[in-house]
Amino acid sequence: MSIYCIGDIQGCDNALDRLLAHMGYSPSRDTVYLLGDLVNRGPQSAAVLRRCRTHEGSLLPLLGNHDLHLLAVAHGVRKPSRRDTLASILEAPDRDALLDWLRHQPLVRQVPYGADALLLVHAGALPQWSAADVLRHAAEVEAVLRGPNLADFLQEMYGNQPAQWHDDLRGSDRLRVIVNALTRLRFCTPAGEMDFDSAESAAQAPAGLLPWFDVPGRRTAGAPIAFGHWSTLGRMNRPDLLALDTGCVWGGCLTAVRFGATLAQREFIHVNCPQAQQPG
Repeated sequence: MSIYCIGDIQGCDNALDRLLAHMGYSPSRDTVYLLGDLVNRGPQSAAVLRRCRTHEGSLLPLLGNHDLHLLAVAHGVRKPSRRDTLASILEAPDRDALLDWLRHQPLVRQVPYGADALLLVHAGALPQWSAADVLRHAAEVEAVLRGPNLADFLQEMYGNQPAQWHDDLRGSDRLRVIVNALTRLRFCTPAGEMDFDSAESAAQAPAGLLPWFDVPGRRTAGAPIAFGHWSTLGRMNRPDLLALDTGCVWGGCLTAVRFGATLAQREFIHVNCPQAQQPG
């Protein structure tokens, strides 16, 4: 039995199929965690969702910003952008089943691993949050996504404000900060104010900003975290940090990590991907 994580797929099901084969994946034996952005920009979004549903229990996804965007478009809250490739889902005969399955997926997972636990998020965690806070705040949003007021929530989900967490936030402002942190975060100030304009690599941080994982005093420091979302960051392998979005949809790679007897024992596996879209 092996435990894996895979970065952003974004509708590239052929690449996912090749990567799983290269890994020697067996659904009866292995567990594979997908770090969000299952859909969009690539050509086979519906196929990715169907594969996950077929292998439910062994392919275990998180929700990313593109997955939430799909739900918003499907509920008429957002218009598809010119770069969206969601028609294979929105026009599918099993559309309702796929969308219902998607909204029941988590934003965060924590995977016990021997004496450690691996925290899985799509984008990041605010420096004020502990791992327990991340799980608790994610559960607040997950309850709404799975509840009867989904369309109302999606209507209020978008926006960049508030840009900073406060414990006394309530209602849509509170949920929006949680969603933005977990699915959109790259850079923030040392005080934890999020920036949504910059998507450069970590080495090109704009003045006054830091990658979320380099903020001094971050409360999740030392807790192993795996995340995706940041294709210009590429693969990062630190003892307590794994970044796995290697730009499959942009013509990069689709990357997996296989853990050994401990979380520190890691083998990286990747397949090259044809470019589905141009960055920018």
